[in-house]
Amino acid sequence: MSVLDWVAFILVIIGGLNWGLVALGFNLVDAIFGAGILATIIYALVGLSALYMLFTGPKKMKKGGGMPAGQM
Repeated sequence: MSVLDWVAFILVIIGGLNWGLVALGFNLVDAIFGAGILATIIYALVGLSALYMLFTGPKKMKKGGGMPAGQM
């Protein structure tokens, strides 16, 4: 996996965890960065990462470019 793949993966995980916390009434991104422009940038990066993974993930999995079992 390339560096871009790893960054996208990590940002999508962070976004998913934040959504889980939002469901429980706590927004971690807003708590860390405030509700300003920095949080908006984080949300945009998470969204772009999700789009990147949505469009490149299936292609990489077909080519065998996914993570080998047990390696994360």
